[in-house]
Amino acid sequence: MALFSNVSFSSPIAPIASNKASLLHNFNLVGPASLPMIPRCSIARDHRIVSTPLEHFGQRSGHPTITDEFRIEHANKLEAFKRVFREVGEDPLQALAMIDAIHRLGIDHHFQYEIDEVLQKQYMLSCTNGVHDYDLQEVALRFRLLRQEGYFVPAGVFDRFKDREGGFRNELRRDIKGLMELYEASQLAVEGEDILDGAREFSSQALKTWQSRELDQFSGRVIKTTLDQPYHKRLSRFTARNLLTNYQGTNGWINVLQELAKMDFNIVQSLHQTEAIRISNWWKGLGLAKQLEFARDQPLRWYILSMVSLTDPSLSEQRIDLTKPISLIYIIDDIFDVYGTLDELTLFTQTVDRWDYAATDRLPDYMKICFKALDDITNEISHKVYKKHGWNPVNSLRKAWVTLCRAFLVEARWFASGKLPKAKEYLENGINSSGAHIILVHSFFLLGQGLNNKNVELIDNNPGMISSTATILRLWDDLGSAKDENQDGNDGSYVECYMKEHQGVEVESARKHVTHMISNAWKRLNHECLSRNPFSLPFARASLNIARLVPLMFSYDENQCLPGLEEYVKSLLYERVPMKNTTSA
Repeated sequence: MALFSNVSFSSPIAPIASNKASLLHNFNLVGPASLPMIPRCSIARDHRIVSTPLEHFGQRSGHPTITDEFRIEHANKLEAFKRVFREVGEDPLQALAMIDAIHRLGIDHHFQYEIDEVLQKQYMLSCTNGVHDYDLQEVALRFRLLRQEGYFVPAGVFDRFKDREGGFRNELRRDIKGLMELYEASQLAVEGEDILDGAREFSSQALKTWQSRELDQFSGRVIKTTLDQPYHKRLSRFTARNLLTNYQGTNGWINVLQELAKMDFNIVQSLHQTEAIRISNWWKGLGLAKQLEFARDQPLRWYILSMVSLTDPSLSEQRIDLTKPISLIYIIDDIFDVYGTLDELTLFTQTVDRWDYAATDRLPDYMKICFKALDDITNEISHKVYKKHGWNPVNSLRKAWVTLCRAFLVEARWFASGKLPKAKEYLENGINSSGAHIILVHSFFLLGQGLNNKNVELIDNNPGMISSTATILRLWDDLGSAKDENQDGNDGSYVECYMKEHQGVEVESARKHVTHMISNAWKRLNHECLSRNPFSLPFARASLNIARLVPLMFSYDENQCLPGLEEYVKSLLYERVPMKNTTSA
């Protein structure tokens, strides 16, 4: 039931135990020993990812530790390219192309000032009709880059590409680059923007037509990647790795930028490896794996969620601190999913609700240990935030945990009763039980930006940015579960609740309905990330990155494996990008 989890409903049993793996278990890809589940290939069984001593990261990747000389060379190349950026970037279209390449190569954190400067000019020009608006590729690229950075550009910029009947002009079908940019731009739609819905349909159909023709291998691959994995909805660092290893630029500045990005990738990978070792040492020192027999000993997996959500290399301490509450989501998930009785779960929720350590006297020992760890970690993070940013978030953090445990208890009672709730009721509770708000509430305070009474009140009440992200997670979870386990008719997903409520609806129709709901949730998240929202850009990116991770967690192959997720972990933590003609890393 926990972090992005699902719950099954069947005949009452005690202790409460799921008859299938939750999304959390899917991310772990292995559950507690007591949880009955279908054997799957998993990251947990890949010793390169889980069982390797973390101290051996450098040796296993085939590269020694990053040297000072390597860092100096990287810094020199960075400054050199910033000069190139300023020179070439005087041309508006070249500036947009550079910004796009910088984003796709995952090094935008080095160029935020330069990117902001260019896009601010582009935005002001677009507001005064001072830009060329006749080239589809340029208009769509500018639109996407501005919206990605929080500028609300009206979708009406695409009106000039429509014919008298209201459809996109037929001759645009010949413009492959324009079509790809139009499709990419359509992913940043908000609710009510019919023109972007039409843009997505038009561009996808036209690109699929090009796919059916005899294109060169590279063009066919680029079109397929655009359609299957539009940039806005995929993890940029994973994309960057593929670009660095599978694509060679053809003009000067692209080649220079790629070499810089390769160096940067290896430096950041080394940082992530160091962080993972620190997390492992923290977890061992905490001792919960020994005190709680059912507790999973998988700190690397918990860290991956922090690594995905907070991508800026400068946020190292925040990633380490964020991993700590994530580990507790996993542990509390197991308590509610497979270990506690309904009476014990009720007592535990009441204790968390009151947040009174004296009330733990009524709890079994394993729950006392868990609550103490929860209290200690919450106090530790609150103290750090107060010391660094002058705001004590303890009440907000406690409230987030109360919300999670209450939602878990609701699902436990549904499970014990054997009754399915209404689809709307299930989803409303499932948003809270997804665990997304725990990650994002902690992220908000750890980032320390926008800490004021108004924003904290918003955070305490599940704002749209959090609820939209949680909705995407919950529904993706349920789609994967329904597809994987629908044969038993008892998966307890939104799909099952919906089908029970709408008698006669086929599974495929229900799944299409859920897919449409996910699309609408993305539109709401897009809207929340635009400039009118009160939250910082790093917080908005954390929300987006969590939503982007989910498809990797449910893209099963025919063997019920998750090759995309496994490849993501290996490429980002274990396999460095080969370098040439540089100081050895």
